[in-house]
Amino acid sequence: MSKTIKLNKGLNINLQGKPVEQLVDSGISTTYAIKPTDFPGLIPKIVVKPGFEVKAGSVLFFDKYNPEIKFTSPVSGKIKEIERGERRKVLRVIIETTSEIQYEDFGKKEINSLKADDVKKTLLDSGTWTFIRKRPYAIIANPEEKPKSIFISGFDNAPLAPNYDFIIKENAKEFQAGIDAISKLTDGKVHLNISDKTGSVYSNITGVEKNTFIGKHPSSTVGVQINHIAPLNKGEVIWYINPQDIVIIGRLFTEGKYDARKIVALTGSEVNEAKYYNTRIGASINSITENNVKEGNNRYISGNVLTGTKVDKNDYLSFYDSQITIIPEGDYYEFFGWISPRLNKFSMSRLYFSWLMPNKKYTLDTNINGGERAFVVSEQYEKVVPMDIYPVELLKACLAEDIDKMEQLGIYEVAEEEFALCDFVCTSKIETQDIIRKGINLMIKELS
Repeated sequence: MSKTIKLNKGLNINLQGKPVEQLVDSGISTTYAIKPTDFPGLIPKIVVKPGFEVKAGSVLFFDKYNPEIKFTSPVSGKIKEIERGERRKVLRVIIETTSEIQYEDFGKKEINSLKADDVKKTLLDSGTWTFIRKRPYAIIANPEEKPKSIFISGFDNAPLAPNYDFIIKENAKEFQAGIDAISKLTDGKVHLNISDKTGSVYSNITGVEKNTFIGKHPSSTVGVQINHIAPLNKGEVIWYINPQDIVIIGRLFTEGKYDARKIVALTGSEVNEAKYYNTRIGASINSITENNVKEGNNRYISGNVLTGTKVDKNDYLSFYDSQITIIPEGDYYEFFGWISPRLNKFSMSRLYFSWLMPNKKYTLDTNINGGERAFVVSEQYEKVVPMDIYPVELLKACLAEDIDKMEQLGIYEVAEEEFALCDFVCTSKIETQDIIRKGINLMIKELS
């Protein structure tokens, strides 16, 4: 039965640089890259070398501890470089693209006639299994597990987030095919969660239970949605997938190929024209941003300003991201900044006079205005985490590496994105997302 959930906690941050609903073809990037660092906990085993010829769907590397989980090329071409960091850690597998994409043939499938094992095998062989992640831990799902349900967040209300109504409307048929395929993987429900502002793009989608969330960010994160619809108990697993990844899965079954095309929103105050781009997974940032960024010292982010990854303009789009954000760097000191009226500074409290202008859009930079301080209990976190958990106590349990307390306090339902606003509002400048990921990594190590 569908539910409507109204959340009173959370925070919307109004920033300059929201994309207009205009779709531009960015063309084929000269190079693409798949970054093993986009997948928490992954230890990759590389199967290609520089100079190898690949097609879209050819295996680049696999998971050392789960060899059936393969990571495949989004384009055809030649392996240009396997970039490594300290201790020979693999950072990027870079592919030099051909002018016309060639595909591995995985065969068209009649989805209704497939069994769960058939769907699973096709996803694993093509590398699209990597789109399916799980809670607890927000890592790639284990094919040997059986989820009690599958969650899809059909909207995103993070700062400057892309509008999925606009993105999905041109791919509704492929989206439905993807839903039909993944629904074979669970005996439970497929939850398609929308907001009260979502249009009619999902109105004809079948095979799902639609739930409506009313509230501020982070109501669009799957951890919050799971907490209010199907709370996780120890030993239970829920899988989740992004809407655009479902479209790619749909194409896999209807066309028999790994077509990694996706729509990416270029956003932020330092973008000349914020809009949407047709591109592919792993595209170079420069192929999307070229000649469309204001001069100055800017921060390039793959993703949104709260959870995204800092990248160089010559870097590559991260695997799960549908957004690139560009904002000013905050590499300056503000003399007596705390004593000024600060009409152009955003605050969730009434500390600044900007609260008198609730609809004002802000140009914010990366300056955190101070360094890390003592961990003060201020109830700020509780105001922006709309979940039935105690965020401060959970963070302290993670710092203390107290596994029993972490379990009791809700570590199974959370990931970094549920704590992103805590980073933003924290007067102590605590890196709460890092603490949560370290806690999750400890759980995986101790309980695996």
